[in-house]
Amino acid sequence: MDILIVVDMQNDFVTHALGTPEAVTIVPAVKARINAAQRHNEKIIFTRDTHPVDYLSTQEGINLPIEHCIKNSEGWQIIPELADAVQTAGVHIFDKPSFGSIELASYLQQLNTTEHIDTITLIGLCTDICVISNALLAKAALPEARIVVEKNCCAGVTPQSHERALAAMETCQIIVQ
Repeated sequence: MDILIVVDMQNDFVTHALGTPEAVTIVPAVKARINAAQRHNEKIIFTRDTHPVDYLSTQEGINLPIEHCIKNSEGWQIIPELADAVQTAGVHIFDKPSFGSIELASYLQQLNTTEHIDTITLIGLCTDICVISNALLAKAALPEARIVVEKNCCAGVTPQSHERALAAMETCQIIVQ
């Protein structure tokens, strides 16, 4: 089985509080990759960065004092361009309170016991924070699975940090293509 993980393609990371021109630029490629996954019967998983209303008092909020992805807010929602894909039968969504999702890693391990996972591909935002965190968790959870990050379907906080994260993932035997 092959899995596509779409990381944090949410309004606040594309066009709202923490949006960047690079994030906007990858939207067509992300949409095309999701469409390809649907045609090839890959299992699709979305993650949503999810914070409480008291975000600014959390450890992350103290270090990044910009409210974003507050649960049920407009900024927390998956971008409209991907809304149809989120509603597709069989698509899972993991709300994650931090950069990486331990719940997602556990789910991948459990899924692998019933149907062998060959490849896990990650796309989305931000390469240098949540994509790298979830790629490394996936690699730790399933060390024999092929973990891939599609660089043209990802954007970092800056272009430089995007490139640094890609290099770090390659060092950890994650395939960057």
